[in-house]
Amino acid sequence: RVWQAIAAIPCGQVRTYGELATEIGSGPRAVANACGANNLPLVVPCHRVVAQSGLGGFMQGQQGGLHIKQWLLQHEGVHL
Repeated sequence: RVWQAIAAIPCGQVRTYGELATEIGSGPRAVANACGANNLPLVVPCHRVVAQSGLGGFMQGQQGGLHIKQWLLQHEGVHL
């Protein structure tokens, strides 16, 4: 359910973990865990899911992950 909801976020838009959780009747932590388990970020664009007050996480904290998330969002025209 989480990945389907993420895939439905239009290019150039973002949703917070909480907004997405409310939309699918889940919790923000479950959304974050699903994002972290995503091995296909270009197919399921989890970079479009952000924290309420910033970028949030990406690539389970791997080095350079937030830089990649920021680049992907900027490439789509999103400026946080």
